[in-house]
Amino acid sequence: MQTIKAAVCHTFGEPLRIEDIQLREPEMGEVEVTLDAVAICHSDISFAGGAWGGSLPAVYGHEAAGRVSAVGNGVNGLAVGDSVVVTLIRSCGTCPSCAGGKPTVCETPYDGDHGPIKTADGGKLHQAMATGGFAEKVVVDQRQLVKISHDIPKDAASLIACGVITGVGAVINAANLRAGQDVVVIGAGGVGLNAIQGARIAGARRIVAVDMSEEKLEIAKEFGATHGVLATGAKPWRASHKALGGRGADAVIVTVGAIPAYEQAPRYLGLGGKVIMVGMPHSGAMAEYEPVMLAATGQGMVGSKMGDVVIQRDIPWMVDLYSQGRLKLDELISGRWSLDQINEAIADTKTGSARRNVIVFNR
Repeated sequence: MQTIKAAVCHTFGEPLRIEDIQLREPEMGEVEVTLDAVAICHSDISFAGGAWGGSLPAVYGHEAAGRVSAVGNGVNGLAVGDSVVVTLIRSCGTCPSCAGGKPTVCETPYDGDHGPIKTADGGKLHQAMATGGFAEKVVVDQRQLVKISHDIPKDAASLIACGVITGVGAVINAANLRAGQDVVVIGAGGVGLNAIQGARIAGARRIVAVDMSEEKLEIAKEFGATHGVLATGAKPWRASHKALGGRGADAVIVTVGAIPAYEQAPRYLGLGGKVIMVGMPHSGAMAEYEPVMLAATGQGMVGSKMGDVVIQRDIPWMVDLYSQGRLKLDELISGRWSLDQINEAIADTKTGSARRNVIVFNR
C-alpha cells in the first residue's frame, strides 16, 4: 500500500477534507494512473451533498486524465507512461448490456466499499463512481481508460471523460440526430455546451439554447447555438418555435436536473420528436406529463446515461475533433485549481457561472 493525498467526504454537505489515504497496487486487469487533472462535475457535488445517498467516507471525482504509472496482470494495450483519459464507465464486457454495445448500463455491479483505497489507518473508504478521482492517483479497471496522445493537454482531456461524452453522445448516440434537423438544448452549462457542440458537429440546421442566464446564452452561441431563449420568460417554448420557423424541434436535450425543465421539455418538440433526458434531479423528485399528447404526436422520451458511449470507439474521434479545432475543450475550462483549493472550486461551480473547474496537479 502506498500513501497519497485525496479529498475525502466524511459527512454529506460538509467541506471535503484533504488527507492521506492508502492506495493498493493494481490487481488483475487494473491500472494505476497518476493524475494530472480532474474536473469537477455537478454529479460529484450532488453526491457529496447527499442527493443520491451512498457510502461514507468516500472519495468522489470521475472526470480525469493522467499517465499510467503501474499495470496489473492481464492488462492489454496499456503500458507505463501512456497518457490516458479516466472514465467512470466500468464495464464487464460480457453481460447482456455490454455484449449488446451498451457498456454505460453494464449489469455487473461494482462495490466501491471494497475497492483499492482505504483510510490512513486502514479503514473502509468508498471509491465513488468506480474512480475516486479527487486524489493524486487512482487504480481502476483497464476498460475505464482510453489511451490518448501525449500532445493533448491533460486539463482539456479530463473534460472528455464525462461532460463531453455525455453532451456530445446524447445528440449523436441517443438522439441519432441527422444533418438538417433542429435541436433544443435546455441548460447551457458544461454538459449543455457539449450537447450544442454535438448538434453543430452533427450538422443541425438550427440549435436553440434555453437557459435562465443571458450570459450563458451568449456563451452558447460561441459553441454553436444559432438562437438563445430565456427560460425565465412566459412560455419560452413559443420563442423556441418562432426561432425554428414556426415548428417544434426534432430533439430536445435536457441537460439540467431541474423538474420544471423536464415538465416543459415536451412543449419544445415537433411531431415525432423526442426528449433526451440527461440531467439528473435528486432522488424522489417527480415530474408530470400528459401521455395522450406524446402518443397522439408520435413523440417520445428516453434517458441517456453518459451519452450512450462506447469509450474506446467514441473518445478517439472526439480527441481528433479537438486536435482539428472542431471540438472546443480549452474554452470549457473556467478555472484551474490545486487539490488544496477543491472546496473553493466546488463553491465556484455551485454559483452556476462556471463551465468546468479543473483540479490540476503540478508535477
